[in-house]
Amino acid sequence: MKVAAVILAAGESARLGRPKQLLAYRGRSLLRHVVECADAGGCSPLIVVLGARDQEILHEIESTPALPVINRDWKAGMHSSIRAGIERLPPDARAALLLTCDQPRITPEIVRSLCERFDGRAGRMVACAYAKTVGIPALFERSLFAELCALEGPGGARSVLQAHPNELLRVPWPDGAVDVDRARDIPLS
Repeated sequence: MKVAAVILAAGESARLGRPKQLLAYRGRSLLRHVVECADAGGCSPLIVVLGARDQEILHEIESTPALPVINRDWKAGMHSSIRAGIERLPPDARAALLLTCDQPRITPEIVRSLCERFDGRAGRMVACAYAKTVGIPALFERSLFAELCALEGPGGARSVLQAHPNELLRVPWPDGAVDVDRARDIPLS
């Protein structure tokens, strides 16, 4: 089953004060790291949603299989980036895996685990479980795309995960709780 990746990288990194997408991590940027993990994990196509500082960040994905989508409405919040990415998916994408570029401990194995756990059932979701919650990376079957595109306000896709608990499968990933928001969160390796 074809699972596309939608990598959300449109934010301005206001708390950090510089684009977290470009932070160095293990010899490459955080953005390039997540793109490479999604690719190696078997996702196709790879959609990267950019917004703030898009021209500054765009070069990070030029030599990858990722397809850039510019979200001119990025200031509205994550929901607008989710919509921009979902709307660019090809008709044969059976599901979409939503990822962000600020979870440095993402690996191809986690991506692959989410995709392998997906059984193709209509309405099915597969999300990472960490810090007593579920969240992204999270996979959504095609029938949920309209619901994702209709999101408003803060919170991203978590409300969709919470709205359908009987369709949610979990993949434990304690490292999902590690993300980069402030300078003190920048991983050393």
